[in-house]
Amino acid sequence: MSTKVAESTGYGPNFQMSAFGYIMAAILVVLALPLLPVLVPAYIIWRAFFAGEKVEHSFESWRKQSGKPRNGS
Repeated sequence: MSTKVAESTGYGPNFQMSAFGYIMAAILVVLALPLLPVLVPAYIIWRAFFAGEKVEHSFESWRKQSGKPRNGS
């Protein structure tokens, strides 16, 4: 047995599909809330001990490494 879903009405919003999406998002949020006390400390520990140093690439560091003069002349 298949479940009927509203057919597309074109480029405008489809209320039935929008409501379904919001209901599913609410259910996922409710299910994920009890996981926060586990996920937040796990993320902090991972960032503190296991994440590598993030290298930021910028024009300033490239200029210093390439030996280009600051004023461009």
